[in-house]
Amino acid sequence: MANLNSVKSNVLPVYYVDAFSKKPFCGNGAAVCLLPYNNDVDNHTRQKIASEINLSETAFVKIINEGDTFQNGKHFALDWFTPLCQVPLCGHATLASAAVLFTECNNESKVLEFETVSGILKAQREQDNKIEIDLPAYQSKPVYEKYEKVVKAVVKDLPVENIVLSVCNKLLIQLCDNVTRKELEEITTNDAELMTAEPTDIQDVIVTLKGSEKDCFDEEGNNYDFISRCFSPWCGISEDPVTGSAHSVLAPYWSNILLKKNFYARQCSRRGGDLHIEFLCDRILLSGHAVIVIKGQLHL
Repeated sequence: MANLNSVKSNVLPVYYVDAFSKKPFCGNGAAVCLLPYNNDVDNHTRQKIASEINLSETAFVKIINEGDTFQNGKHFALDWFTPLCQVPLCGHATLASAAVLFTECNNESKVLEFETVSGILKAQREQDNKIEIDLPAYQSKPVYEKYEKVVKAVVKDLPVENIVLSVCNKLLIQLCDNVTRKELEEITTNDAELMTAEPTDIQDVIVTLKGSEKDCFDEEGNNYDFISRCFSPWCGISEDPVTGSAHSVLAPYWSNILLKKNFYARQCSRRGGDLHIEFLCDRILLSGHAVIVIKGQLHL
């Protein structure tokens, strides 16, 4: 642990973590860079690092209290960068950051607190090696004609039940119940077409479908309450494999429809991932597994 807390100023520990998965090469990959108390990296350099790593998110975890270590600290600063920009919230990279602290740094805390631009986010250990993270919940309001070109560019001729826009500028498209999981999984998008479709004031497009007993279940036969995909070319991500922040919108949305607070969901990207969600008014509790697949050093 001493090496992690006193690394050379031009060398950073970095980890590649697959979040929302029990096994490597699934879920959503995030890089996690650890920054000791006496070693900061400005946002310009952080953006260059994220662009170089070129994963959907690179997280920077920094010790903010002098005397703390990655092993005994409970409160850390956390920022997230895509290959193109800094983002206000990222669930899977928060889960990945907690996994690194818990498993690689042997952090002794039951609950970790991350200071972020979206407020304090908490992460805690659960049974079966799962980690639960606490994220804000975002409500949405109906929108229709304004985003017609974007909707058409994403779902083509698939029938649409509803279109809403969240307060965090995520556009959510609910497909009609007669659409199959296979049809959702076969959606293909064109980044250039999406980015030129007016208006361009959205951060992500989420496409979601109510769970069906016919085809919406996991390998053990457990049914999903809803499934989804998420596209973010505006942030340099053609498709985000498993998106925690999207479920900050999905959970309150489906709660209004299904009249329930607890969900088992699947994000149906090529890599895919399962999420357990509890909706608590203005927060969601999101839990899943994470696997660390690469450990290395970043030389600046």
